[in-house]
Amino acid sequence: MRAALLQALRSHARILCAALLVASAVAGSAFLVQPVWAQAYPTKPVTYLVTFDPGGQSDREARRQQPHLERLLGQKILIDYKVGGGGALGWRELVKSKPDGYLMAGINIPHIILQPLQQEVGYKTEQIVPVSLFQRTILALAVLNTSQFKTLEEFIEYAKKNPGALTVGGSGTYSGPHMASLRFEKLAKSTITYVPFTGAAPQTMAFLGGHTAAAFSNSDDLVRYKDKVRVLAFASEARFPDFPDTPTFKEKGIDMLEAVDRGIAVPPGTPDQVVKRLEAAFLEIAKNPEIQAEMKSQGFVPLAMGHAESKAHIEKMTAIYKEVVAGLKR
Repeated sequence: MRAALLQALRSHARILCAALLVASAVAGSAFLVQPVWAQAYPTKPVTYLVTFDPGGQSDREARRQQPHLERLLGQKILIDYKVGGGGALGWRELVKSKPDGYLMAGINIPHIILQPLQQEVGYKTEQIVPVSLFQRTILALAVLNTSQFKTLEEFIEYAKKNPGALTVGGSGTYSGPHMASLRFEKLAKSTITYVPFTGAAPQTMAFLGGHTAAAFSNSDDLVRYKDKVRVLAFASEARFPDFPDTPTFKEKGIDMLEAVDRGIAVPPGTPDQVVKRLEAAFLEIAKNPEIQAEMKSQGFVPLAMGHAESKAHIEKMTAIYKEVVAGLKR
């Protein structure tokens, strides 16, 4: 009897031990797979896709971030270009790419909102997965300092008397500058001719060369060429620090607030662990006091939004621009 009892106890102990080993193995493998997979990313170079011409804001910011990203991610960051359609060609490629974290692309707001609202561009706003928003530029209407127009009032009066005669350059179709020009026409009750370029760099060079009468330019470009331009008005709530004598559109009775936000995004379906890894890297860069100070000195407004905040911001701006676009069509 005693022998049988001992045998039963030994058998029970072996079963319990085996069960514990299996449970331990399962738990161990789960522990290893999740964090190690996340920590391992990236294991090869990551492509940073710029959707506008070299030399523009998106390209310059990618170049600024590149060495910091390589340090934080431990891999080479390869900057590549897919230019066209006001950024649409690059964003179309982004949403169709493999969601493994090895292709990310710079994004611009309102571009990624406006383009799908206006026409078929090969992507939807909601397909783009934002990682971080890190930069803003205020838009302003500018002419050369040799221009006949000294004030916004003179520019508007001429545009009313000569419908379509004034050409105004901007970076892309259905972009921030394009929207600014459409709103300007409606609010100022005047007609201008918008001239789209494939990015801020060629648009600025054409403007400085006198090939357009004016431009809806980014604040950093205006700071860079301050000695060559005359800014008629900023589309901001308050006067821009680098141009304290320049009025806002609001001061002149035109309710215009226009800016371009820049960030980084990955394809739909990208694992959360990858998004979080990239988010942490971009936020560390965005919150760096030296980088923020450098941005401000160049005419940029630094941002530091993570994935969730960026997604909420895009959803909020989508609702706003849907109303704006509907108003422009009426």
